[in-house]
Amino acid sequence: MRAQSQVMKPHNYTTYAAIDLDAIAGNVRRITSHIGPQVQMFAVVKANAYGHGATPVARAALGSGATRLAVARVVEGIALRRAGITAPILVMGYFAEGEIAGIVAHDLTATITTSSLARALSDWAVSHGRQVKVHIKVDTGMGRFGLLPEEVVPFVDQMARLDGLELEGIYTHFAVADLADSSYTERQFLTFLGVLTSLDASGFSFRLRHVANSAATLALPHMHLDAVRVGIALYGLRPSDEVEPPVTLRPALSLKSCVARLRTLPTGSSIGYGRTYITSRPTPVALIPVGYGDGYRRALSNKGYVLIRGQRVPVIGRVSMDQLSVDVTGIEGVEEGDAVTLIGEQGSARISAEEVAALAGTINYEVTTGLLSRVPRIYLQGGKVVEITSPDR
Repeated sequence: MRAQSQVMKPHNYTTYAAIDLDAIAGNVRRITSHIGPQVQMFAVVKANAYGHGATPVARAALGSGATRLAVARVVEGIALRRAGITAPILVMGYFAEGEIAGIVAHDLTATITTSSLARALSDWAVSHGRQVKVHIKVDTGMGRFGLLPEEVVPFVDQMARLDGLELEGIYTHFAVADLADSSYTERQFLTFLGVLTSLDASGFSFRLRHVANSAATLALPHMHLDAVRVGIALYGLRPSDEVEPPVTLRPALSLKSCVARLRTLPTGSSIGYGRTYITSRPTPVALIPVGYGDGYRRALSNKGYVLIRGQRVPVIGRVSMDQLSVDVTGIEGVEEGDAVTLIGEQGSARISAEEVAALAGTINYEVTTGLLSRVPRIYLQGGKVVEITSPDR
């Protein structure tokens, strides 16, 4: 049975993340069908596409029905432009005055909430014969970035006078759209609609009004407006256990490694730093070259599981920076070089990002986003490797 469990890969990496671009594309198609043809979709690819790889994911999403991209930082938008992506890119976060030249040069859409930065952006655009599209962020109850509702109309009135800016969009962000109880989200939505009414009465309108994150996109269709911003669902992951997706979401990422060493340790042997696990019997132990230096969380010490030969085996001892140990008792025929799945499927067994998150005391967002740059990303399409991103390339 060795051939079934062997690492089957046209590359030489012991530890890597496999990204199924067909899964990304399928998720986008199902979500765009759910929102309908009148609603645009922002594919949110900030933080390296939640750990999946911004450029390949952006291309897959745009090729499957997404019309726009959203990032958090200017540098993320510039990287996408340098990769040849021409679709509109919204920068949802704060930008510094020193980043204005990059926004203008790379045709990024900026979020503005302060007069000083907006004027500086306008001045730079005018001096270079350009006009920059901007969106206004409204704080309807998140308490972070954005204008308070009563500040919006006077701010927009000022911005409309700046020649270098095109007021394209206005949006807000929901704090608890991933809860079953939508009452607070409805309050935020009504507040936002009130802002739109006030703007309309003052003679201002926006081509793109958007409020819905993944959770609201899936569960609250009356909030779709002109566009939705889909992040976690794009990657086939659930916004939370309380939101039941009306469409099938297929996880795109698997984290894989291999058995680097296999030996049986005698009774009383300690495993790893701190001696947090002591064998109570002769124990076959497999060493896996994955650790918190890859983004596999230390909180999974003595808690996590991996799949070997289609069976679940426990992590024993502390997860260190570069490796971890598992107890392979009862796994018949296990050998050095066997495939290990830390997130994903192997045979009929599965370990989801949500399960890993629950064991680590966090959320699935952090599990995938936390995968570090030394983990190569292997991109699959039609079951074949189409791209590899790795520090050694």
